[in-house]
Amino acid sequence: MEHWKRTIERANRCFMAGELVDAREAYLQALALAQVLFERWADADEAVAACVISHHNLADLHLRLNQPEESAEYLCAIHQHLLQTMQDTRLNPLLREAALRQSSKTYVELLNFISDHGEYPRTHRLLGSNVAPSDASTRNSPFYGAH
Repeated sequence: MEHWKRTIERANRCFMAGELVDAREAYLQALALAQVLFERWADADEAVAACVISHHNLADLHLRLNQPEESAEYLCAIHQHLLQTMQDTRLNPLLREAALRQSSKTYVELLNFISDHGEYPRTHRLLGSNVAPSDASTRNSPFYGAH
């Protein structure tokens, strides 16, 4: 957890300083760590949160770069990953429950994205065309950073 946390904090500093190439590299490193350690993390809630935060920070970065379709890809990828985790009976039940809890946040984030930026092919495939915009607040984690 500490290595992921240091990596995401470095990425957030780069993001805030406008060093977007370095921020992207660090966010991708954090995402890779979160994915590799996903099933091995001691705390299931932290494992899921690390994956969600890594994906959502990359989505924010791509919005800053005026690349909303790439942003949609990251938002869809994490939501789909959580849905698959919830259904995988081979996984630790605590991990599956943590995925269930976080999936409502990733769903709302997708709805907010669609409300602000419209649908993209992957959002349409994942959620269908009958999504209603939402203005719910989703960013409760201290690791999201200041963006």
